[in-house]
Amino acid sequence: MTDTGPVYLDYAATTPLGPEVLEAMRPWLEGLAGNPASAHAVGRHAAAAVAQARARVAGALGASADEIVWTSGATEADNLAIKGAARHQHARGRGDHLVTLATEHRAVLASCEALEHEGFTVTRVPPESDGSVSAGAVAAAMTARTVLVSVSAVNNETGVTPDLAAIAERVKGHGALLHVDAAQALGRVPLDVSGLPADLVSLSAHKCYGPQGVGALYVRRRPRVRLMPLLHGGGQEGGLRPGTVPVAQVVGMGAAVARCVRNAARDGRHLEALRGRLLAGLAEIGGVILNGRRDGSPHIVNVSFPGVHGAALAGLLDGLAVSAGSACEAAVPAPSHVLRAMGRPDALAHASLRLSLGGPTTAGEVDRAVAVIGAAVGHLRGFSPVWQRLAAGETIQSVYGTRTPLVSI
Repeated sequence: MTDTGPVYLDYAATTPLGPEVLEAMRPWLEGLAGNPASAHAVGRHAAAAVAQARARVAGALGASADEIVWTSGATEADNLAIKGAARHQHARGRGDHLVTLATEHRAVLASCEALEHEGFTVTRVPPESDGSVSAGAVAAAMTARTVLVSVSAVNNETGVTPDLAAIAERVKGHGALLHVDAAQALGRVPLDVSGLPADLVSLSAHKCYGPQGVGALYVRRRPRVRLMPLLHGGGQEGGLRPGTVPVAQVVGMGAAVARCVRNAARDGRHLEALRGRLLAGLAEIGGVILNGRRDGSPHIVNVSFPGVHGAALAGLLDGLAVSAGSACEAAVPAPSHVLRAMGRPDALAHASLRLSLGGPTTAGEVDRAVAVIGAAVGHLRGFSPVWQRLAAGETIQSVYGTRTPLVSI
């Protein structure tokens, strides 16, 4: 970014393609990319590139290459994991109940809703006001018929990171399968399936500087986790995901994951410093509510602005690329389901921003974003009756009609 160009703070929605990723993909985009399933030399060359990418993704998780299944992204991986595992378990008489969190990504929640139409039952565990969910709350939701629990490693709207190890211990002790949506985790929080007994893990390339349109699903082989496929056709990906493997895209994902692993420590320090700077700048605005926890993933900050109309605020943020809630729901006028589940009243949920940081983000960009947001919020509060009441000493809870604990930055 330049000092005068737009400030991009929407890395949780998508990340730019890394230069080294583009270089890795270039030969497969400009030259002949053979079909990896073909037996001739061109096909074998493509298959070798796919195998290398598969090994890179597996290595980042502490997994084996034969446990990685290519998909079109984390949404498809979520669908394959949840529907495929639940249907397989149910067909063998092991149960028909799923547990997930009320704050999960729509791909997870919609997959669960689809299974409800087939006769499954689903428990959606509500979060605390800071977005956290304890292992005890997850365990309490499980029943004798629970076959699968699905949680995210990093919440895509708030950045909240659950105690996966504690949740996994409860789930495995119960005998159910554990699915983890890790789309926001690569390069940001540690995730190692050799130590974490997750059975299924969803990944996305474009969240970690890779190409859009490709992702992967980790499927544990020991003990073996079996899935019913969503698609039928060829025998690619062990029959779980038929169709010709897109060589350029999976090569790009392999390169992107390798980049994230290589730069994890450096990027982590960079993001932590920027997040601290962003929170400090927002605190100077005054009266800003934190939606989430300070110990969450270092790349996501979600805040609400009391006394401000959400649509009016969005209209004043020229030059900023930020998200109201999650990018996947940007076209939906309803308030974020995540913030609603956390007990935020609709007016505050509407007046919220998700600002997400990336490796290319600079301190100057953070400062510019804070200045633009501060000016917009100050302007709107200047003629806001709600802000006048708050400035006169009324509490946010009384003005907005909620008992939910709210934490100012």
